[in-house]
Amino acid sequence: MTFQVKLHQIRAFVAVTQNGSIRAASRALNMSQPALTKSIKELEEGLTARLFIRRSQGVALTECGESFYQHAQLILEELRAAQEDILQRQGQLAGQINIGLGASISRTLMPPVITSFHQKHPQVKVRIMEGQLVSMINALRQGELDFTINSYYQGPYDNEFTFERLLEKPFAVFAREGHPGINATSLKELLQYNWTMPTPRGSYYKQLEEMFQKRSEIPTISVVCETFSACISLVAQSDFLSILPAELGHDPLLAHSLKQIHVVEKLPQATYYLIQRRDASPAPLTVALINQFRRQCR
Repeated sequence: MTFQVKLHQIRAFVAVTQNGSIRAASRALNMSQPALTKSIKELEEGLTARLFIRRSQGVALTECGESFYQHAQLILEELRAAQEDILQRQGQLAGQINIGLGASISRTLMPPVITSFHQKHPQVKVRIMEGQLVSMINALRQGELDFTINSYYQGPYDNEFTFERLLEKPFAVFAREGHPGINATSLKELLQYNWTMPTPRGSYYKQLEEMFQKRSEIPTISVVCETFSACISLVAQSDFLSILPAELGHDPLLAHSLKQIHVVEKLPQATYYLIQRRDASPAPLTVALINQFRRQCR
């Protein structure tokens, strides 16, 4: 007879994985340690697989555990989404929406959209994750993010997600105020300086990297930043140069420390997409928030 995994076993397994130990998971679930241990033991015996390696400081997933976690987490997220979907269709305008945004979208598009949405739906909790698409792929796969708005470069995710083009943004070369190359008019004049860029994996910066590779003269990118904030801080407080959204030159919080260098070379624009899982079925309030972003992009 095939072993039937029970929901409480999935919840127990995910809690232990996320909290790193039986003790921490029991507190998170408000459940006794013996009961939690029993659930995990029954799950492992039923699956005939060891899911955890027990250590003195907690637990770690085995290879089988890693694989099972990907499915278990998605099951719980899908269940949460399904319950909220039903409640919203019955008129209960509450729940949680989890979204991922590129840094440029967070600084410009997001504030008016979220402000307006919150005024209409004050009981809906919105969680915002910021970063490039590559840092959000697993969260999208696992249902931890309902959607993201981000730049994307054609690649391995084409068949896994849907991509709806929303807007384009120009990018420009930036330096700190008073930088010795501030009056340069071409990239060639700036090659003597060190450059920093956000990671190029699967984003606008991949497109930019390929553009540079086609040129005989390529900037020396000495530092690769995983976040926009790190890149911006480095440029604002050192002689590093970078290519960032042109709108940062008009940002009231940054305009005094970031200055655009006007070069003759035409840089590619970044295209931002609404990105969702192909098999996703957004709840009504998630659709309402997506539509608000669409309207703001027009």
